[in-house]
Parts: sequence; structure tokens; C-alpha cells
Amino acid sequence: MQGRACVVAAAVVAALNLVSCVPRPKPPVLPSAPPVAGATIWREPTDMSTRDLYYGAWGPRRAPDPNAVYTFVERKHSGVNPGMTVVDPEGREWSVKQPFPGGSEDEGPVEVALSRVLSAIGYHQPPVHYLSTFTLKDDWGTHTEVGGRFRLKEESLKELGPWRWEDNPFVGSRPYQGLLVILMMFNSTDLKDSNNSIYERRDGGRAEQWYVVRDIGSGLGDTNRFAPHKNHPDAFERHPFILGVGRHVDLAHDGWYGPLVRDRISPDDVVWASRLLARLSDRQWQDAFRAGSYQPEVANRFIRKLREKVRQGQEVTAREPRRADSRGR
Repeated sequence: MQGRACVVAAAVVAALNLVSCVPRPKPPVLPSAPPVAGATIWREPTDMSTRDLYYGAWGPRRAPDPNAVYTFVERKHSGVNPGMTVVDPEGREWSVKQPFPGGSEDEGPVEVALSRVLSAIGYHQPPVHYLSTFTLKDDWGTHTEVGGRFRLKEESLKELGPWRWEDNPFVGSRPYQGLLVILMMFNSTDLKDSNNSIYERRDGGRAEQWYVVRDIGSGLGDTNRFAPHKNHPDAFERHPFILGVGRHVDLAHDGWYGPLVRDRISPDDVVWASRLLARLSDRQWQDAFRAGSYQPEVANRFIRKLREKVRQGQEVTAREPRRADSRGR
């Protein structure tokens, strides 16, 4: 409890000092040109009922071996979470995002569970997995290390750089709008452009561009502007989803990235995203959270709240806002 209080206090002080420097997201603008050939942000899932949400779209072959010895390469140099780059015995490189000391509100499980859900419903994702511990070989010998989110540097994916929420070829499209709705359902709070990546995906002689939301571990908590909870079932259960419906849906998001969804999400966008998520089975929801190493009782709390949001989203219908009378009532 004391550790959490210290972290929150430090975060609030830093945020207050830097508030004038935080880049405020601008409302998205419609693209002036269509996406380049082969560029996609989403693909219609035709086999959703059979998709594996434990190993994900990349399958067990691209999962880290929990019994392997990983060789240290370098410490993580960006972001607020500790981590490192390691290489496994097969020569594959992994980016490991670890929790803060004490393990409270770990982002890794959130990122893996949300990645599984996004991938299952048609949004592109790189291979990510979670190991609670792993064996590391470094200058101090071979020892057990605190685990975290493992992201594979996949040979068929070449990272080309970030993409911007406010300006990209998919602004205003149903998959773009639906993606924002889904991230709001998970109470995602860190929607920086730098957390998005464009990948060149090569399959034999074929190449395409994937627009991907990648670092998505800040979620499943609340959306407070300063020091939001993440991976916190109590906070997640308390936080509402929809505050009101008119021509647009008023989504409950108190964070810095509210302008991305304020007065921009239609009832049809919410229904579209909710219907996609409603196609996932109980087993698939459970597997997504099991992939993030959640204990069943904790996973069930998150899943119950998410499915409540999905039902709420499916029931949304457009309403004309009531006009005020001459007295403003």
C-alpha cells in the first residue's frame, strides 16, 4: 500500500510539473488520400469461432519457451516500465517488459489479454506472450529473473515507424472508429502515437502494411488523468462505459486522450464494435486472460465487466439531443 502511494505521489508531482508540456491530441481529420495498396488496420475475421486466444494468431511456435535460458542483450531504454532485450537458444530476439518492483498493476498481463482479443476480432498484432519468471544468463551468471510481457522480433515483420491517431488513412472508417471503442471498453489510457507501429508484413513474395496498436498495457483500470490505475479489477468494475447517447456516444474517458473520441463516436460505431466482441465465446475470453497469466477469479471479474459493456454497447441507439427551451432547460 505504501509503495503504491509513493508511486502515485511521484506520478502526480511529475504530471503537475509537466502538464503544460503534454501533447494534447487533436481531433482526427479525414484522410486526403486512400491507404497505399496492401495497407490495412483490420481484416474481417471469417473464422472467429475457431481462433485460439491462448497462443494467439501466431501459434505456439512463436511462443517463448518457459524452460529455456535467455541471454541478456541490453536494458530497455524507453518508456516508464523496466525491461530488457534477450535472445533465446534459437537465436530469436525478445523484448521483455517487466513490472515495477513490487509487481503492483503490472502492464504485461493487460497487454497480452487485449492483444489476444484484438487479434481474434481482426486487428493486426505482433506475437506477444507472458512469462511470470524466466531464466536469464548475464554478466552475473545464470539466475531466475522476474518475467513480464515477451514480444518476439518476428522475421516477417519489419517495423517502419509510428502512425498518428489524428492523421492516418483509416480515420473515420468503421474499423478505426471501432478500435477506439474497444480501447475505451478496456479503459486504455496511454494512446500516444509512439505506441502505434506500422509494420511491413512479408509472406513469401507478398508484402503488405499493417497499422498496429502495440504498447497497450495501460488499461483494465480507470481513466483518471493523473496516475490512473491499470490492471486493477476494483477500479475497472467501478468505472462506467457509456455516459449518454445523442448523435454521438459520450464515452467515459477522463484521460488526456479524450479528444480522440469526444463527439466523434457514433452509435453505429459502438454497436459494430460490440457485435464483434459478442462473437467471442466464453472459452475464448478465458483463454485470452489465461494467456496473460491471470488467476481465474481475477480474470472472471474483468470478463464479467467487459461482457456487461458489450451488452450495453449492443443496445445503443441514436437519439436526437433534447433542445433547450428559452430558459436553457
